[in-house]
Amino acid sequence: MKQDKQEIRPRFRDLGFTVGDLDIGKLNSITDVPGVKVGHCTIIEGNGKLIPGKGPVRTGVTVILPHEKNVYREKVRAGYFVLNGYGKTTGLVQVQELGSIESYIGLTNTLSIPAVSDALIDFHIKENPDIGISTSSINVVVGECNDGFLNDMQGRHVKKGHVFQAIENASKNVEEGCVGAGTGMSLFGYKGGIGTASRVVIEKTAEYVVGVLVLTNFGSRKDLTILGKKLHKEGRKQVTKTQHHGSVMVIIATDAPLNYRQLTRLAKRAPLGLARTGSFASWGSGDIIIAFSTVNRIKHDENAATINMSIINESTKLFSELLKAVVEATEEAVLNSLCKATSMTGRDDNYMEAISIEKIKELLES
Repeated sequence: MKQDKQEIRPRFRDLGFTVGDLDIGKLNSITDVPGVKVGHCTIIEGNGKLIPGKGPVRTGVTVILPHEKNVYREKVRAGYFVLNGYGKTTGLVQVQELGSIESYIGLTNTLSIPAVSDALIDFHIKENPDIGISTSSINVVVGECNDGFLNDMQGRHVKKGHVFQAIENASKNVEEGCVGAGTGMSLFGYKGGIGTASRVVIEKTAEYVVGVLVLTNFGSRKDLTILGKKLHKEGRKQVTKTQHHGSVMVIIATDAPLNYRQLTRLAKRAPLGLARTGSFASWGSGDIIIAFSTVNRIKHDENAATINMSIINESTKLFSELLKAVVEATEEAVLNSLCKATSMTGRDDNYMEAISIEKIKELLES
């Protein structure tokens, strides 16, 4: 079986190239934002012919923890942007109305959205037994991409236990590539998956972090662009049966004090980073971006008539630098997902090769 699960591959920056000019965080990860953690659970089972409901299985789940306390009791301010709405993300209607997120954020394959949602509901009810009884219900947020080229997606192999395992695995060190929700995903005709990056914005005495995590599953080889250069030779070898419309989920976290409208403005900048890599948001692509801030949290039991909070002045250079940080971190997160992913064989022996690191070097050094 062509599957390099044990191969250790570099991140994009390890190749000696940089994206943009802003400083990166210590880990160059969404978890550079204080309090944010990410956990994965990867499911790889079976080989050969597809037997719907049985396998082979190439899927998983990824969970983003906005902070280390009870998210239902201390909700985070949030906004989102739908670049192209061919997606099935749950919970966005309430995010739009209230400007907040009150659950962990789940990512998985398209048909496992209900299972992951159900598991997150169970998890948060266990933390908050009054949900739906003496207080309000809960709005869980779960996003998806279609991993059906490699995975028996009809089998809905992601179960509650996998979600709980991903939560238990959550840490500051984020695995990238073919892990969690990214296990069966494809990117520009190569293997894709999970990628992350961060930027630090400094303005006088203020210093803030913007972190991005992507679940990549879009694009054709002929469109792949790396630091403004196209891999033209790879484009001529495009494998026709992998030419699907694809999708991408982008999660943006920051410790900058922003309201939901400002966070929505940040979310609208992520597509610029996607476009730099070759994305053009085809008609069948589900391109959804969610942004949240870890500060100015909303207390669930708050009953004060008025609330005072400080937010960044949008007319300043600082706010523009936050927008720039989103663009740079999104672009680099996509490239990290591409570089870190390993080749994989899935159902019906469908094969998705990892991009050649040497060809990336040759392209950028030419």
